[in-house]
Order: sequence, then C-alpha cells, then structure tokens
Amino acid sequence: MLYKNIHIGKYIKEMVDHKNIPIERICNFLGKDEEFVENVYESQSIGTDILLRWSKLLEYDFFRLYSSHLILYAPPAAANKNTTPKSDTTPQFRKNIYTQEIKDFILNRIESGEMTQAEVIKEYSIPKSTLHRWIQKKR
Repeated sequence: MLYKNIHIGKYIKEMVDHKNIPIERICNFLGKDEEFVENVYESQSIGTDILLRWSKLLEYDFFRLYSSHLILYAPPAAANKNTTPKSDTTPQFRKNIYTQEIKDFILNRIESGEMTQAEVIKEYSIPKSTLHRWIQKKR
C-alpha cells in the first residue's frame, strides 16, 4: 500500500468489499442513505467524524493511513529548532515511531529492488542504524 497519495473512499470501499457488509447495514449504522455511501466511495477525503464512524463499522483504523503518511513523508525537524516554548502542552508529533506496517512497507521496497537502502535513508529520513536493525530482524 502506498501512503503518499491517500484516496480514503477507495480504501473504505475495498474494506467494505472485503468484509462483505451489506449496504443496508452501512446506511443504518451511519444514519445516511445509499447515495451518501456511494459519494464517500468516490471522495478522496472525508470529515473525521464520518471517518471515525467508518473505522468503528469496519473495525479498521483508517486514521493509521494518515499517520503512516506523516511518518514517511513529513519533513524532518530541524536539529536546533527551539521555537516551541517549554510551557506548550499540545501533543508533539514524533517521527521516530514506526509501526510494523511502515517497517514492512520500507523493507518490501528494498527487497523488490524499488529502492536501495541509501535511497530509503535519504527519502524517508530513517537513521541508517534503524534501517539495518529492521533488516537484521527480518532475516
């Protein structure tokens, strides 16, 4: 799965098809009509409240797709960036948290020859030692 361009409606439709959920159940759960559901399948993005309902219905965390995108494609933080005041209590995005899906995605790109280790390190800002540790564990 590529995390760069997310078409959430396509992923929702795939999961509905995979789980064989009838349209009537979907409409009842969401409190919407069939036209709304079809529009969701065509939508590249939807509201978080609706996405949360879909996640519950399909028992799949669709927000993880966006988290994976951030891990892979967010620009690296500046090393000496000190613009955040210490009293700031908002959650900070940590780029050093890699899910198993992300690790598998990266390792599959290397194994398939799509990317070299050096390209992965440069493109995704993954430390060389971290990448080598993943490769060793996979063997």
